[in-house]
This record gives sequence, C-alpha cells and structure tokens, in this order.
Amino acid sequence: MAGTKALSFVLYCFLLVACNAQDLQSCEFDALYQLGDSISDTGNLIRENPSVVFARLPYGQTFFQEPTGRCSDGLLMIDFFAKSAGIPFLEPYLNKDGTFTQGVNFAVAGATALPSDVLAEKGLVNPPTTSSLSRQLEWMSAHFNTTYSSPQECSEKLKKSLFMVGEIGGNDYNYPFFQGKTFEEVKALMPEVIQAIKDAVTRVIGYGATRVIVPGNFPIGCFPSYLTVFQTNNTSAYDKYHCLKYLNEFSMDHNKYLQQAIEQLRAEHPNVILVYADYYAAFIWLLDNAAQFGFDTNLVQKACCGVGGDYNYNQKRHCGLPDVPVCQNPDQQVSWDGVHLTQQAYKMMAIYLIDDISSKLQCDENPDS
Repeated sequence: MAGTKALSFVLYCFLLVACNAQDLQSCEFDALYQLGDSISDTGNLIRENPSVVFARLPYGQTFFQEPTGRCSDGLLMIDFFAKSAGIPFLEPYLNKDGTFTQGVNFAVAGATALPSDVLAEKGLVNPPTTSSLSRQLEWMSAHFNTTYSSPQECSEKLKKSLFMVGEIGGNDYNYPFFQGKTFEEVKALMPEVIQAIKDAVTRVIGYGATRVIVPGNFPIGCFPSYLTVFQTNNTSAYDKYHCLKYLNEFSMDHNKYLQQAIEQLRAEHPNVILVYADYYAAFIWLLDNAAQFGFDTNLVQKACCGVGGDYNYNQKRHCGLPDVPVCQNPDQQVSWDGVHLTQQAYKMMAIYLIDDISSKLQCDENPDS
C-alpha cells in the first residue's frame, strides 16, 4: 500500500510538470537567456578550460551519454525550464557553432557575482574562471549588439523573452568558506554580492527585458561538501534534516536581502515582472518528499560520484578524477558530486519552481500596460 501511494505521488508530480509546461508555453516566449554559475552552465567553462573535470565522464552520463559541460549526470533546471517553455536546450555562448535564435546561456561554472579582481583585493582566490557576472553581461551586450540593428529593435524583441539572472552569488561565499575565512568575513561580502545581482537585473531591464527570474541560494548546510568540511560532533548544530543550521541560516539571510532588493527593483521598474525563484524552499520540499520521489533516504546527503567520509565527498578526490567511483543509480540520490545535484533532483526542484513561478510571470498580462 505504501509503495502504491509513493508511486501515485510520483505520477502526480510528473503530471504536474506536464501541466506546468503548458503554463510556461502559454507565455509564448521567443527566447530564454541565462546568467549564472555551475547550477546552469551548459558548456561555457569547458570551452574556457577543456581540462576541467566537467569535460569528462561521468558528467553527462545519464541523459547525453557524454559530457556537455553540465555539472551533473544529466539535465539541469534550466533545461527543464526550456522544455517547459517549448524552447530548445540553450547553447553556451562560447560555442561559436551554436544556434542562438531562441536564447543563449551565458552562465559559467565557478562564476561569481563579484568580479575576480574585487575578490582578489579581499584575498580570495577564484580558481576555475574569471568570467564573473559582469563579464557575462558584457557577452550579453555583445550578443545583442550583433543580433539587432538598434537598441529599439533589441528592446522590442526582448519583450517576448525570459531572463534568468542566477542562481549567482553562491561561489562568492563558497570560495571564502572553503579557503578558511571566518563566518563574519564571509557574511561581510553579502551586501556587495546582493548589489552586484541587483545591478545585473537593472542592466538586463535596460536591454529591454520585461520578465526576469532571480533565484535565491540553496540551503548550503545540507550539501555533502559543507557537511564534510564543517562536520562537528555537536549534535545541536544539525537540524531535523541533518543539515548544519548556521550555514542554512546564512543562506536564508542572503535570500532575505535578495528579496528586499527585488522589491526595490519592482518599485523602480513597475512595468517589469520580477519573480523570485525560491531554490531554498524547493530543495527543502525535495528533502521532505525524498522517499515518495524515489530517492534512497539513507543516501540523501551522500554524493553519488565521490569517495570518502560520512558524505562520500573528498575535496582532493573530486568526481571525474581517476578511480573516483560513481553510484549505480543516480536517480536514487540527490547529490551528484557533493556540490551539484543529480538530474533527478534538479527535475523535482523544477517541478516545484515551475508550479510556483508560472502564475507569477503574469503571462496573460502585458507588462507595458
């Protein structure tokens, strides 16, 4: 009986995502544009640096059977958003043979909201890429300048486009946390990170965007990477999900200030539809329903691709390196490599997010009216 209920619930969720796909298709978006980091990169970093682990199997093994630069075993949330909107998977901007008629993905794995030189001045190293949010915005500007003959044409065409500004900012915190900075030092970055995201949204509105989604941060205290590095014998440090409470509170603070920034932007741009995408709530929803979704509840906080410790994660033995094993069934695990999620986890988060966002996009209304 319990198994039948679980199966029915999963079936309901798949029917739900199908219905929501129709909801996004009702917006009739002509294009989708993505700024961000490894949560949404579909191949930019591996073109900047083909030697990174994301350019090798087992990355991409589930859906593509080959690595594409996506930091997962298969599809990402942006892929499910594209499918929902009836738009092809987004090509990475650095794929010079790409087809960009229905959008572009400017996201780069490892990217930060703050420019690399600003982080360097603070004594922070950003190893994977220097293609921060500001550089991605420069790429976007260059793309629009070569695609449209005038700012007026650009603005008119972009009225039927959807922009995703993020998730971005997570790496601005990841790097200092893992480089040994104190909690207070990392938290001091938050106002600048929020301002950088706010400035990016303002810039895409200036290009002509009328519908913009701005995602928040995940509950980082639930991720194997953080659980491994900041593991403690103090049981009171963990919540009911066995996530580190103080790290999740950090994410909640970021999300609170980000939502305040979005409210300010709404006041400044009343004719633009700005939607906050609650990645934190979507991830907690996934944990709450992990068993019903077919995840192995004993493995929820263990990396599928990884080795070592209580969470199957080791910073020095990353997924994609020789002799690092991969679990037999990624669909039963939430975490792919200790930092990023599996395709199945991203799919379930997309179900939640599309359901939450579709009505807020107000596609039955003209934002210019």
